[in-house]
Amino acid sequence: MMMINYTSFMILMITMLMIMISTMISKKSLIDREKSSPFECGFDPKSSMRLPFSLQFFLIAVIFLIFDVEITLLLPMIMTMKLSNLMNYSIILSFFLTILLVGLYHEWKQGALKWSY
Repeated sequence: MMMINYTSFMILMITMLMIMISTMISKKSLIDREKSSPFECGFDPKSSMRLPFSLQFFLIAVIFLIFDVEITLLLPMIMTMKLSNLMNYSIILSFFLTILLVGLYHEWKQGALKWSY
């Protein structure tokens, strides 16, 4: 146990030393106005390039991603239907679908699915 602690401490120290050395010898300057300013065909930008992002769109996208992952969890269950007991399969599938429907109902009641302008 002592050997593992010693080895992990040495790895941590070597990593920190290498990060510090690379930071000191790098040619990057932290305040480089030319690289940090937006480039617009050689001209200075006329307006702010940062447009406001719709939080509602982001929330809908995250909900879609979550349900998309859940669908990919449902697809292998079709293949395992042949290998498992029908009673166990139906209990597990109904439990999983119940969790999905409760989550969808919760999102609906919270108003996350309402698209407001």
